[in-house]
Amino acid sequence: MPTLDWLNRSTAFTTAAQVPYRLLDTVSTHGDAASAQGNLLIQGDNLEALKALLPFYRGKVKCIFIDPPYNTQSAFEHYDDNLEHSQWLSMMLPRLQLLRELLSEDGSIWVTIDDNEGHYLKVLMDEVFGRRNFVANVVWQSKDTPGNNAAGMAETHNHLLVARKSGAFKFSLLPRNEEQLANYTNPDDDPRGAWLAAPLTRAEFRERDYYALKNRVGKEVFPPKGSSWRRPPDKMKWLQADDRIWWGKQGDAEFPMEKKFLSEAKEGVVNKTWWPYEFAGSTRNASAELKALFEGQKVFDTPKPEKLLQRIFEIATNPNDLVLDSFLGSGTTAAVAHKMGRRWIGIEMGEHAATHCLPRLEKVLAGEQGGISQAVGWQGGGGFRFARLGAPVFDAQGCIHPEVRFATLAAFVWQQETGTAFDSANGQAGTPWLGTHSVFDSFSRLPDAPEAAIPPETEPPELVLRSRTAYYLLFNGILGDKRPASGNVLTRAVLDALLQLHAATPHPDAPLVVYGEANRLGPETLARARVTFKHIPYDVKAR
Repeated sequence: MPTLDWLNRSTAFTTAAQVPYRLLDTVSTHGDAASAQGNLLIQGDNLEALKALLPFYRGKVKCIFIDPPYNTQSAFEHYDDNLEHSQWLSMMLPRLQLLRELLSEDGSIWVTIDDNEGHYLKVLMDEVFGRRNFVANVVWQSKDTPGNNAAGMAETHNHLLVARKSGAFKFSLLPRNEEQLANYTNPDDDPRGAWLAAPLTRAEFRERDYYALKNRVGKEVFPPKGSSWRRPPDKMKWLQADDRIWWGKQGDAEFPMEKKFLSEAKEGVVNKTWWPYEFAGSTRNASAELKALFEGQKVFDTPKPEKLLQRIFEIATNPNDLVLDSFLGSGTTAAVAHKMGRRWIGIEMGEHAATHCLPRLEKVLAGEQGGISQAVGWQGGGGFRFARLGAPVFDAQGCIHPEVRFATLAAFVWQQETGTAFDSANGQAGTPWLGTHSVFDSFSRLPDAPEAAIPPETEPPELVLRSRTAYYLLFNGILGDKRPASGNVLTRAVLDALLQLHAATPHPDAPLVVYGEANRLGPETLARARVTFKHIPYDVKAR
């Protein structure tokens, strides 16, 4: 696959791995405390914030939308948008790598960009997500008025590059609007209900599909010269027998139409890659929305309209799915996600997060009626947490920061061992057991079957257990013994307690991996108990 090359490319590929994990310190909770647990506004550098999210949200995010700096030398007030091309690519690559890790297997990422870097970004996204996971280049008509002062051709569009994590991603169909529904009528009172007239000819000659049809008055009708019917003879015969061809009210039309019944149609409209401003809003709409929210104050140079995010979430998410924006800007993504009943994470750097995003989202909780509020019936409610990046979890020597608590270190250990986000429900609260992780191999075909013999539609793959491991963490006095070198140390008594706990888990036959500050047992004792001991902090990866 072709790849991009630029100055410091090799360094850019290792940047994400070198970023230290940091704590996320909750500053305040807004609105309903229970609902607030699902929504998070983070102030801080987005690369460090994305790394901090990994232990808790890896593989959990259904939809990512980002509106990164376009590198247009327009000198944004809130962003350094005057980067050299190679610097811009080096900035984007590690962020895309971390965003991919946060995506769920059925998730997708949507990135707005203009022509200045758009085509380079497409190749970069192919490299990170895989070329086969490119979904579409949506062209959004971002300007609803012509730029008469443009020196050359007036640019009236932006690109919206869409990629998926894997083939598990599926589009949702858009609901039909009133105008589309009005195209379905029933002039012949067909008992099957309203229908849409679809052409029965194609602008291409195919000898097989060039034949005569008899209309209702017995006249033979052929396709226009140089064209042919859309259906082969046997299919056309069935359509006629089932009264699915419309010959006009008199039955003598020379250009018959096929009746497409609304009752048999898909429950929505197939998505298109051209989004006019009437469908997805414009930057002028977005500016007006922000001015209404902030009493005429200009808060951001390139805001995105709420309608644009509404369309994305209609297509790529369902209620309660998790949405993430690591270039939150004016807060539009979080505001729309909240109004549409999606959980969300927004990351914004500098004081802009506190001075603009925070008050905007508080207004959303209060039920502000701008943007898409009336369209989705938004009346207010819910909650969110506001957090800032804290100290590194590990110092330069790999020692654990004293503010780190059990749940935080548990998340890092679990992610390191399993490559998945930590969920406290996997284990047992108040105990060292973090959970038991199972690894499966999937088999969807016989090993010797040739590729050509594999049918396009196959049965779900068979899952065969490869391994199963239980993970335990002795840290912060989780066993109730707060004395130094006691509850956090693997002794004979502690091992007996762990084995007793392990016997009550759903998979007591699984071997154990135990993290602790020290081990007082010999290798033979550990082997008999099927225990692998790992030392804190040296066996916990700092990066």
